[in-house]
Amino acid sequence: MTEVVMQGEREFASVTDNQLAELRSMIGKPIRSDRPHVTELTVDAVRHYAFGIGDRNPLWSDPERAAEGRIGVPPTALLAMDKVFSGYVTGLPGIHAMYAGTSFSFERKPAIGDRLTGSAVLKELIERPSKFAGRSWQQIYEVPFHDEKGELVCTGQSYCFRIERDNAREGKKYEDIRVEWTKDQIAEIAQRYRDEEARRRGAVTRYVEDVEAGESLPPITKGPYTATTAIAYLLGWGGLYVRGHGDAFDLFERHPALGIPNELGVPEPPERVHWDADLARRVGVPGAYDYGPERVSWMGQVVTDWMGDDGFLKTLDVQVRRHNVLGELVTCDGAVSRVDPATGEIDIVLNAINQDGFESARGTATVVLPNRVTEQ
Repeated sequence: MTEVVMQGEREFASVTDNQLAELRSMIGKPIRSDRPHVTELTVDAVRHYAFGIGDRNPLWSDPERAAEGRIGVPPTALLAMDKVFSGYVTGLPGIHAMYAGTSFSFERKPAIGDRLTGSAVLKELIERPSKFAGRSWQQIYEVPFHDEKGELVCTGQSYCFRIERDNAREGKKYEDIRVEWTKDQIAEIAQRYRDEEARRRGAVTRYVEDVEAGESLPPITKGPYTATTAIAYLLGWGGLYVRGHGDAFDLFERHPALGIPNELGVPEPPERVHWDADLARRVGVPGAYDYGPERVSWMGQVVTDWMGDDGFLKTLDVQVRRHNVLGELVTCDGAVSRVDPATGEIDIVLNAINQDGFESARGTATVVLPNRVTEQ
């Protein structure tokens, strides 16, 4: 049986001034990351990541392209190459971390065969008021990625909010959410997915001259979200603390505050909130919910589907705005906000909303498109 926590009793750790001072002393210093899930952008690694986010673009996975050396890399696949970039935090043991945002600034497209190494640095620690948990601390990291030659490929930033789990539970920002879908609605969602396949730009070059400010980017559908969806993402991304057997016990021995006993008394990582509704409720969320890096990748897909195979995603910045619990359906889209024909740069505003109209994520991107005149 699940232990019932009485009102006023504290089940989890609290933040102390000494812990905050120790964490602040790390600002500007290199941060040790955990082992990456992907060390080389192989054809298999890229395909697994793309399928994990439901991105069926042939540019990432077509066997014929792979045989001819024409496979591309989804830009957000870098999230599988460094754990800190994906939300692996240091300091404040036992204090829950909620992934909340990411930015990418690319010097060039990542490519098959790249062996990229992230070098994380703690950039800032900012205390912020929180409707969700009373107090929270925004923990911001900068992670430059270099290739084997030492050349900079991408500079990433990511941040989590650290919250006291007991305060989040007692705050009850979120009402109970229960989403159910009829057979007819599921059929409609299936049709949406089929329609989206036909709208992908693909190998048809999109030129900067053909784009106007205010132009809409076609929406993409994600969900309804399930525990299986989370597992699919884990297969390509790798997770933060998902370990098995002796490997898991070794992790909890090195980080005792990380393990949370399940209903059988066995320690499991806080990552369980993504498939365990009970633990999610214990940290103040009405149910198990999706991964933040996953939603960042969905927004990246909106852009890559629209810009076509010849486009270059120069920057992407995404904020995760609320929890997307099991059963929810999210629609991601965008609009062009600026066009610079001289440089080929296009600025884009990105949005994501759930089935009830609540904001799920927001973001911006800059892409560089070919110029028809200079190609002649």
